Amino acid sequence: MPKKKAPETGAKRVNNPNVMGLHARVLEQPITQTLELNYMPYAMSVIVSRAIPEIDGFKPSHRKLLYTMYQMKLLGGARTKSANVVGQTMKLNPHGDAAIYDTMVRLSRGYGALLHPFVDSKGNFGKVYSRDMAWAAPRYTEVRLDGICTEFFRDIDQDAVDFVDNYDNSMKEPALLPTTFPNVLVSANQGIAVGMASNLCGFNLSEVCDAAIAWLKKPGCDLLPILKAPDFPTGGELLYDEKAIRQIYETGRGSVQVRSKWRYLKPENLIEIYEIPYSTTVEAIMDKVSELIKSGKIKEIADMRDETDLNGLKLTIDLKRGTDPDKLMARLFRSTPLQDAYSCNFNILIAGMPRVMGVGQILEEWTAWRMESVRRRTHFTIGKKAEKLHLLQGLQKILLDIDKAIAIIRETEEDAEVIPNLMIGFGIDQAQAEYVADIRLRNINREYILKRTQETAALEAELSDLRDLVNDPARVKKVIIAELQAVKKKYALPRRTEILYEYAAEADSAPEEEIPGYPVHVFLSREGYLKKITPQSLRMSGEQKYKEGDGPFLQWEGNNRDELLVFTDRQQCYKSRLSDFADTKASVLGEFLPTRLGMDSGENVVWACITGDYGGHVFFFFENGKAARVELGAYKTQTRRKRLTGAFSDKSPLAAALLLMEERELAVFSTEGRCLLFQTAALAPKSTRTTQGVQIMTLKPKYKLEAVRPLEETAIVNPSRYRARTLPAAGALLRAEDRGEEQMTLLD
Repeated sequence: MPKKKAPETGAKRVNNPNVMGLHARVLEQPITQTLELNYMPYAMSVIVSRAIPEIDGFKPSHRKLLYTMYQMKLLGGARTKSANVVGQTMKLNPHGDAAIYDTMVRLSRGYGALLHPFVDSKGNFGKVYSRDMAWAAPRYTEVRLDGICTEFFRDIDQDAVDFVDNYDNSMKEPALLPTTFPNVLVSANQGIAVGMASNLCGFNLSEVCDAAIAWLKKPGCDLLPILKAPDFPTGGELLYDEKAIRQIYETGRGSVQVRSKWRYLKPENLIEIYEIPYSTTVEAIMDKVSELIKSGKIKEIADMRDETDLNGLKLTIDLKRGTDPDKLMARLFRSTPLQDAYSCNFNILIAGMPRVMGVGQILEEWTAWRMESVRRRTHFTIGKKAEKLHLLQGLQKILLDIDKAIAIIRETEEDAEVIPNLMIGFGIDQAQAEYVADIRLRNINREYILKRTQETAALEAELSDLRDLVNDPARVKKVIIAELQAVKKKYALPRRTEILYEYAAEADSAPEEEIPGYPVHVFLSREGYLKKITPQSLRMSGEQKYKEGDGPFLQWEGNNRDELLVFTDRQQCYKSRLSDFADTKASVLGEFLPTRLGMDSGENVVWACITGDYGGHVFFFFENGKAARVELGAYKTQTRRKRLTGAFSDKSPLAAALLLMEERELAVFSTEGRCLLFQTAALAPKSTRTTQGVQIMTLKPKYKLEAVRPLEETAIVNPSRYRARTLPAAGALLRAEDRGEEQMTLLD
């Protein structure tokens, strides 16, 4: 009789003597448990201990480096070789010398990534605006702390912040640096953790100090008039959009547009670009311009070269005769990183937890943290002064009888008995007795003792004032305000990024004649590949090529000047011109829209349309049986924004979408096999893009709306059977003769 198989126990015995002994056990572990036990601690370590900055504006790597340099007496001292600093920092930061030096480079004055650099550098540290300009090795460069670091270490020895053990418990390091101003808003910071990221832009120090003072005086005040806009080390011109900036201030997320600064030199007929956006590099700009020249989209440029030298950044563009420099730069701003967006994500660690906060919330957290630091510093001062007062009070007790104290000391036979005898003789404690006993012989005179004891009254007054300060939040705020005013007076610099308030009045789009207008056929596949083909090319070869598993989805006839709207499953709409896509052939796969349009990771195309003159209405049909009618003009913007959020409702997945120029009768199909016919005139247009719409089809719980097609494109021969008198309606089950060879596809 065969033996029964033993039940699975979650472990298997291995009888290989070469593996973990003769009877080793290999444990089987569910993947969820493996992730929880192994990956989650790693993820939290990256978030908390590496990638996300804290309320003092520093990541752990920054803090360890600056504290090491402070311990090396490099604040106000002479410079030392960078290699020395890197070696010393490894006592706190075990991630290797290359990582430490990279951190030092970013904080340096030579690299130029910060509005107020923390490292006063000497030597080649590269440049933030160049990806190819490598910095010198640490043995060749020299560094010391910049003067502004005084504001980070002023209270470091007065118990203003906690100290923790380093990685091997051999020494202590500060958990935070007691910054006297909101450095978290002044110093730009980027970090990528596991499942989250942080991207903080910098603001002008003077404006930040004013904003912090205003917030201390009136929490919740409007910061926009004070903190005008972000400020970037590379300068440039910020295109002021009050709505976008207010969104950043309120939510901590959003983006701002920054364009390069340039000048036209008429005698030489050339353009010099001397400031570029913080988020790009010289090489990226030159690569894109070169691509446009090779593709024939830009024909006015004779040559472009990088003439950056010790005087700073300079890109030179030689123009062909008759070129209008303003029109050319307007096109380059649209087509190249000469104008770029800086995305903000104010993700900061607060008490060990990552939080995305607006500027007001950041100032609220910094204010609370700074007030606690000032209280701790004051408590430390109180302790020191109270200790001194206690000793002076013991000295005061022997004031009237110095001879008695001398006699006690002379008559004591053993040294160990001196302190106890003084304690008994004058009624003082051990600390006071030791202080009296340690007074030098030359100081045992009435004048010396009187001068020391006169300090008692002054110390008592100071202690009373300090205790009142600790218990009075208004006085603590006044101390912080005074420190902020001092920092502003000493370190404030003019704005580097100019704010353009009237940029909308400029020519933001090229004249129509500059964009060639000709008929095109556009094809979009199910997986998001787009092809723009001229009629001549289509007549030569009309057979479309697709990836394996892909196929046709949408197609249009339009003009090269038309705009393309692409809708995604994240309820976002991406805008682009057909002229931005190169003419191609039917035999190629086309351009992958998620990559070309810069979509988020995992974002997919669900529908698209060509706008024409922005006439007509878009009809959105959702799986829950609702439909929404939105004017296509709702997606028209004054400026050339590339992405619109909230393109349609997110309450239910999108089942179908149609762009209609006139009223029509539509057939709506459900997964139950039912069909409903209705007139589009029954749907009233809505003014908001995110409207949930109205119910047009009632569905049973396990079914959903599946597809929508114009009646004339269906195989229905008995339309009266499926017409509804009122909406919503369930529709009727499709008869065999009405099914035809139906393909459920989304049609424009």
